[in-house]
Amino acid sequence: MNAPQSRATDSFSAVLRRTRLAAIVRGPDADAALRTVLTLLDEGVSLVEVSLNTADALGVIRRAVAEAGPTAFVGAGTVLTEDDVARAREAGASWIVTPALTESVAASVRVGLPVLAGALTPTEAVAARRAGADAVKLFPASIGGPAYLKALRDPFPDLPFVPVGGVDLTGAEQYLAHGAVAVGVGSPLVGDAARGGDLDALRERARRFVALCAGETAGGRA
Repeated sequence: MNAPQSRATDSFSAVLRRTRLAAIVRGPDADAALRTVLTLLDEGVSLVEVSLNTADALGVIRRAVAEAGPTAFVGAGTVLTEDDVARAREAGASWIVTPALTESVAASVRVGLPVLAGALTPTEAVAARRAGADAVKLFPASIGGPAYLKALRDPFPDLPFVPVGGVDLTGAEQYLAHGAVAVGVGSPLVGDAARGGDLDALRERARRFVALCAGETAGGRA
């Protein structure tokens, strides 16, 4: 029996645009990954993706949703196939992330799951949006950096780009300044937490990223 979906597509898009941050969790320790997801949610990171190449990723998603509640935006990442979509949906994932334009994009749209579809070139970015993606995951963003995003936005100012890949605090600030709707952040935010590392350090990094993406400065709102 399929798990009920807790969020509508427009709600996902609204949260993405408001918080401008999605965390990416992957690691070899399922319990540590779960603790990482729950810590990020607790620190105000509203969108947390669990990559399917995480140990027992579906179990992590299922347990995180059970513990954080059905309104938590826990997503599944590295989703490649229609079967991946079905299994992620069954586990309770409320949004999907793909690394490329694969069958998983159409499968997500068919079942009503918001999808962040991976693309790099202008052709791929347009194709992702036409396929029904809620936003375009610019991946790997590190290849071209913020300057590449700026170049893409010149002809496509209305495409919602989410740069992913090597995005640290400085990069996040630059991407957002160049018009990214949000940024996806993995190791610069998660660090070693998903491998059993320091959760207090994770909390501190999360607070810095949340504040930056919210447009806050040391003296308040930017």
